[in-house]
Amino acid sequence: MGNSVLKRLIENGPAMKTVSLPRGRHSLHTMPTSTGYEIRTDASYDWDGRKRGQTPFTVLQHTISGAGNLRYETRNHRVREGETLLLMVPHNHRYWLEQGGRWEFFWISMNGEEALRIHKAILSTTGPILNLKPETIEHLADCSLRLIAGGGEASGSASAIAYEAAMALYDDVFGAHPVFSQEYRTMQHVIQHITANLEHPLPVEKLAEVSGLSRAHFSRVFAASEGMPPAEFVLRKRLQRAAKLLTKAAHLSVKEVSIMSGFEDPNYFAKVFRRHFGANPTEFRTTGMYSSVAAKSQDAVSSTKRT
Repeated sequence: MGNSVLKRLIENGPAMKTVSLPRGRHSLHTMPTSTGYEIRTDASYDWDGRKRGQTPFTVLQHTISGAGNLRYETRNHRVREGETLLLMVPHNHRYWLEQGGRWEFFWISMNGEEALRIHKAILSTTGPILNLKPETIEHLADCSLRLIAGGGEASGSASAIAYEAAMALYDDVFGAHPVFSQEYRTMQHVIQHITANLEHPLPVEKLAEVSGLSRAHFSRVFAASEGMPPAEFVLRKRLQRAAKLLTKAAHLSVKEVSIMSGFEDPNYFAKVFRRHFGANPTEFRTTGMYSSVAAKSQDAVSSTKRT
């Protein structure tokens, strides 16, 4: 396919398409919010990931020519021709163009539970700057062009295109690194270690040591095997344990449950618990919500392995 689709996107000229979100109760798991092609030449192009609202979404932006700047947490990067940004909002980052610079790019922004999950797994493996294969860039440009041309006027069609883009990115990052049987057994050993030590610190560096792999390779294999970054997997397992203890061990205080589930700060535990289950630990215990939400949480972990 060469650069034919990317060329058509460029020849189509600067454009931006905003995609309306589905209305009603049925939210889609992957949904584009905007896409477009731009050439920026002034310092007014400046985005701060902490000042774009609290609704989570992702930005996938490929540099066609020129260059831009990225500050990601505490590190500064130069985003050059051929490189692709992957960012989540809200997050501590900023990307911008300096005065007198030039940045030509196309982008696709999306939200939804599945898009966020996939992009988190990729970020945990690659960081925010990706070097994608030419055919992947072509595929992403095709998705953007179809959305710009009106291929996503219906919510279902828009969601299908966004999911296609997310899967093209997933295949580029993980497709060349299949989880072989030995690596799968290694990940099961790590999971057993996690389950047996939830009350103790479980940083990614420690889990990589348990696996016998380098941190980068471990993160990549774990995400490909379990469908999410190691840190997110640990958090979910801790919350599952806390939910079970709250309803099955009435003699334990909320603070004791917090510590036994690996949360040293009870206030942080309560905040994370509410965000995940929709109720604070005391309310959760009182209403006996464990049976339904625990099953839902387990289904969510299991479904990631079928992706």
